[in-house]
Amino acid sequence: MTDLNELFRRVFAGRKEEPRPPVEWLIVGLGNPGTKYRGTRHNVGYAAIDLIAEKAGVKIDRAAHKGLTGRGALGGHGVLFLKPETYMNGSGEAIRDAAAFYKIPPEHILILCDDVSFDPGFIRIRRNGSHGGHNGLRNIVEQLGSEAFPRIKIGVGRKPRPDYDLIDWVLGKLTDEDMKKITDKAADLFDAATLIVSGNIEQAMNRYSH
Repeated sequence: MTDLNELFRRVFAGRKEEPRPPVEWLIVGLGNPGTKYRGTRHNVGYAAIDLIAEKAGVKIDRAAHKGLTGRGALGGHGVLFLKPETYMNGSGEAIRDAAAFYKIPPEHILILCDDVSFDPGFIRIRRNGSHGGHNGLRNIVEQLGSEAFPRIKIGVGRKPRPDYDLIDWVLGKLTDEDMKKITDKAADLFDAATLIVSGNIEQAMNRYSH
């Protein structure tokens, strides 16, 4: 009786691995590394990129470019998923390193990050723009010398009162209810990212900025 493993070897003998498309885009989720920051508002970018990568069948688990990376494709376009491990205020260092290695211009660097101006789960897509006081975006602008990168901002809720310390707020944990509002948008985040890397950012803005 033929061994099952031998049958598998025969079936796959000579079959070459499908070539991966060259990296055309960086998709970056902003956050802080370590279990201490897991589930915080500031780590929504990490959560969002994990949702998108999982749906794309990619694991972000390879250490490179001062972060964790995973290669894959969206809409037929090669992408590198990147979670910088330089902490939020140094996010641009990892992005600059990866962009230089793959020769990716700012216009092809999609950033996923939190935004305290919107309700939890609200999505706002922008083609470019200033950092708006977000320290991660601020460092990216400084390191790239450009504001021309698109971004998907994900609402994490406003401070409960004006005098509440912003750092305490963004480093605070999301409630289970607010986390569900964000994870429920997984399909929208994936579809929006796919449209953006396919050159259809206007369509993504019109369809998913809500």
